[in-house]
Formats: sequence, structure tokens, C-alpha cells
Amino acid sequence: SFQANRIVRLLALISGASALQNSALTWSSDHRRHHRNVDHETEDPYSISKGFLWAHIGWVFFNTDKDNQLNNVPDLIKDPLVMWQHRNYKTIAALTNLGFPVLFGLVFGNIWEMLLFACLAKVVVSHHFTFCINSLAHVWGSQPWSSANSSKDNWFVSLFTFGEGYHNYHHSFEADYRNGPLWYNYDPSKWLIWALSKLGWATDLRRIPVERIFRRRYQERK
Repeated sequence: SFQANRIVRLLALISGASALQNSALTWSSDHRRHHRNVDHETEDPYSISKGFLWAHIGWVFFNTDKDNQLNNVPDLIKDPLVMWQHRNYKTIAALTNLGFPVLFGLVFGNIWEMLLFACLAKVVVSHHFTFCINSLAHVWGSQPWSSANSSKDNWFVSLFTFGEGYHNYHHSFEADYRNGPLWYNYDPSKWLIWALSKLGWATDLRRIPVERIFRRRYQERK
């Protein structure tokens, strides 16, 4: 949905690894499978059709042969930075989740508190907010853009997921860099990408034409 320079991509890859949600390569492979097969009971890795608990967190505990297939991300395999993060994912995750808290704990004299909040609590909270996109955003909300699948727009979920709660739009126009297309939609992610573009650090921002968006909305209402 947009291009970014090496500094932005590197920071995103390090931050992504710190979230302990697998490498960008594996995560993107799962996400593409989800979009291609949304709501399919076996092909969608976190399908809501298998129940709320499965979509939220159950799928994490089961590994299948398809989880190790990366044939749907050939473009990312060609990216040296993505492959660097994929090879060193565990090291980066350990340094950001254990190394930094311990270091700051030594500086401020509270190692256990730093490990509890800057490591454990951070990971648990960020995981569940992310999982809410797979679960809550597929059962609770509106479908102004498409009723072809279970994805929903939910402004409340967006408050905790940096705009990801506008999930119906994301599934309807997945190439758009925005989740919330309207000016009043709370979507810090799109604001950050837009700001980076003004600095010249992000380019080729893809936006679905306004007339196409509202034609779809009119058709859905009709």
C-alpha cells in the first residue's frame, strides 16, 4: 500500500519482532492467506467460522503444514531487510523484550518492575489488542463497505489498535494504506504514514478513489 525508505523499514521490522508475533515474513504469509481465504474453515489460519476463541487466540497453539509454507510471499523473500529479520527474529525479540528492560532496570534500580511491565505486561496487552482484530473485528461492528465476509468496522476497537478496527474497509479495499478512509476516523497508522510521506520517507501511498469507495457504500446500502 506504500513504499518506505530503509530507516522506516528497519524500525518497523525491529518493532515488529519486539511484539513477539513471529517474523514479518511468516506474519505476512499468514495475513495473505487470511485475506485470500477469509472465513474459510481450513484455509483461513484464524477463521472466525471456527469460533471466537479460535480466532482470538486458539489458532496460535496449533501448527499446520501450511504455516511453514512461504510460497505466497516471494516478493518479501527478495527483500534483504525482511530476510535479515526473519533469520534473526528470536535474537531481536530477546534483546528488545529482555535486554532493554534489564538495562533500564539496572539504570533506575528496578529490574523486576521493568521485566514485569516493559516485558511481560507489554507483550500480553499488545497480543490481545492484536488478536481483537481477528476476533472482535469479525463479529462486532458495521459493514458499510461490504457484506461479502465477516469483517466489521468498529471504531471502539480502533482506539486500542491504531486504526485497525476499521476492518471492513481493510478487507474491502486491502491495497489502501488507510484503515479508516474518512477524515474523522481514528486511524493513527494512516496519519503516521501520511506524515512520513511529507518528510519524503514514504512514497507511492495508494488510496482508493473516493468515487469508487462511495459507490460501493451506496450499493451496499441499496
